[in-house]
Amino acid sequence: MHGGVSKASHRSQRVAREGIAAKRDRAVAIVAALQAAYPHSTCALDYDGPWQLLVATVLSAQTTDRKVNEVTPDLFARWPRPAALGAADLDEVGKVIGSIGLWRQKARSIVGLSRAVGDSYGGEVPRGVAQLLALPGVGRKTATAVLGTAFGLAAGVTVDTHMLRINRLLRLSRQRHADKMAEELERLIAPAAWSSYTHRIIDHGRLVCVARRPRCGVCPLAALCPSAFDAKAGYHPANDSREPASAQRLSWRSRWR
Repeated sequence: MHGGVSKASHRSQRVAREGIAAKRDRAVAIVAALQAAYPHSTCALDYDGPWQLLVATVLSAQTTDRKVNEVTPDLFARWPRPAALGAADLDEVGKVIGSIGLWRQKARSIVGLSRAVGDSYGGEVPRGVAQLLALPGVGRKTATAVLGTAFGLAAGVTVDTHMLRINRLLRLSRQRHADKMAEELERLIAPAAWSSYTHRIIDHGRLVCVARRPRCGVCPLAALCPSAFDAKAGYHPANDSREPASAQRLSWRSRWR
C-alpha cells in the first residue's frame, strides 16, 4: 500500500468534520500553493481585446481551446470588428468555424452578440454580468471569464469541467452544478483570486490532477487534498512519472506547435 494512502484517509476524515472557517483556511492554502506552482497560468484562448475574448469564449463551449485557436485567426481577419461580424452571413461564418462542435448554434450566437455589442454598446463589450447575460450565447461562465480576464473584474468564479472535477476532489465543494459550485467557492476564496484560481486549476488538471490518472506523488496540493493517493480516484504510483499529453495544452506554453 502506498505510504500516502493512510495519510489521505486521515485527511478525508478531518475534512468530513471540517467547519466553514477551517475550510476557508484550507482554501487559502490551496490558492497559495497553486500560485507558487503555476505563477504564469493565464487564459489559453488567443485573443486581442475583450470582444475577441467574448467571441472565443462562446466558441469554446464543449470544444477545446486548441480547436478554437485554430479558427479564430481567420474569423477575426474576415470580420475584425463587432459591427462587421454582426452583419455577416451565417453560412459564411459557419464555413469558417465549421470544424468546432455545435458550430451552427455558435455561428448564430457570435453573430447575434456582435450585432448587439455594435448596436447597443458602441462596439465595446459591456462590463456588467447582467448586460453580458443578455447577449446571445452568453451564460454565467462566459460572463465571469470575460470580465475577470479582459477587465480584471471580480465578477465571480468561473467553473468549467476541470473546476467541477478538481474542487470536488479537494472537497471544497460537493456540488455538481457549475453555478452552485461557483457560489460555494466565492464564499471561500478572496475575490482578487477568483479569475486566477480558475486558470490555475485548469492547468493543474492538465498537468497533474489528470482525470482518472492523477499524479498525486508530484502534486503541490497533496497535503491539502483528502483525495490524494486514493485508488478510487484513479491514483497509481506509475502515474507520477508520466507527463500526460494534455500537458502540451498548458496555458503558458507555446500553443501546440
